[in-house]
Amino acid sequence: MHYRILSNKLKEQHSIMDKVCRGQVYKIHSDFYYVNFENRIYECKIREVLKKQDKKIYAGDFVHFENGYITSIEKRKNFIPRPAVANVNQVVIVSAVKEPELDFYQLNRYVAFAEYYNLDIKLCFNKNDLSQDDKLIEKVFSIYEPLGYDIVFTSALEGLELDEFEEILSGRISVLCGQSGVGKSSLINALNPNFKLRTNNISKKTLHGTHTTRHCEIINVSDNIRIIDTPGFSNLKFDFLMPQDVSKLFREFKPYMNGCKYKSCLHTHEDGCKIIDNIDKIASERYESYLEFVKEAKGYKEKIKYQGNKVESRHKQIFNKTAVKISANKRQRSRKVQKQDLYRELEDE
Repeated sequence: MHYRILSNKLKEQHSIMDKVCRGQVYKIHSDFYYVNFENRIYECKIREVLKKQDKKIYAGDFVHFENGYITSIEKRKNFIPRPAVANVNQVVIVSAVKEPELDFYQLNRYVAFAEYYNLDIKLCFNKNDLSQDDKLIEKVFSIYEPLGYDIVFTSALEGLELDEFEEILSGRISVLCGQSGVGKSSLINALNPNFKLRTNNISKKTLHGTHTTRHCEIINVSDNIRIIDTPGFSNLKFDFLMPQDVSKLFREFKPYMNGCKYKSCLHTHEDGCKIIDNIDKIASERYESYLEFVKEAKGYKEKIKYQGNKVESRHKQIFNKTAVKISANKRQRSRKVQKQDLYRELEDE
């Protein structure tokens, strides 16, 4: 009887794999893509034709697969390159109140990146049990609450405010991001005791977190909460946009931006700048972060000024299909061969 049940399950799985199915990529490891279809996970690889078309697949992508191979990728609702995830509803930026110390500079960097990708933003400050400094909490609320960001202070260790944290996650696919060691995996473990995600203390030598999450993965915490756990990282840079676009990532600048004397105003030192005139209404931590981001963007501007940023596409569209372009060397060689063949024909005649 046991063998008959096992045989039926294998037949059922093979019948599913023989037809085209639509599922969501929940994890990528090496060259394997783990796709969730009807609450079952299927290990797949990507078709060679998609590789030749340079198609990238990320956690959160909706794909079609057949016989263990992903055949197509659906258009994404949104996408974040770092961490590389797709089709999320919101980003929850997790910071630590202590161990490591709260870094407003890094927090503003994460917030600005989320603003650039037009994502709903929630702010979580974990390890609240390690701090008795009420002034720090007041400072956080005074800076970010007027900007419209939802804020929650938690302690994964002692279970503080986990109900409030669970409420902001309910019914949505959320991506957790933040530096290593702030307690992202610990928060997930606290929400569901059945999870035992690997955690670690901060390094005693560097006083920074150590990496425990190695890849992006969608985790079903409960029936209505799905979280994309991501590796911690801190080396984000604004070396991909122009300096004048950085101000659009700061909500507190918007009431004053149109009143500046010059349209090209960078709000750093210009005469007639309304933001500088109202600098007392902007948190110093936010404005200092803005100046640093503008500096990075200026480096990008100088780079494309002399080098250019045009990248030759390796693909072309033919009758609504994507085809791989032949390299310039191969095209040139092909023309030479054609000429040689033509000369041979003339000589023979």
